[in-house]
Amino acid sequence: MFFADVIGTIWATRKDENLKGFKLQLIQPITAKREKAGTPIIAVDTVGAGPGETVYYITAREAVIPLPVEMAPVDASIVGIVDRIDLKS
Repeated sequence: MFFADVIGTIWATRKDENLKGFKLQLIQPITAKREKAGTPIIAVDTVGAGPGETVYYITAREAVIPLPVEMAPVDASIVGIVDRIDLKS
């Protein structure tokens, strides 16, 4: 799992049948120290996150697991909203 900040919402008038009813979010991957890590990506939102929230997400083949379908064209899924990150000094 990885951390990211939700930086926007993607509005699609047409998308794969298996993704209907799911929001697509633009997320900026970050480190545990909240530093940017790479470029923004699009993720399927399975938890109701919104812009400005910190989330954790999964990628690759496992990204379809949180969806109630067997197969869908998904590379990343948001699976949780982060309340806080505590780092040991």
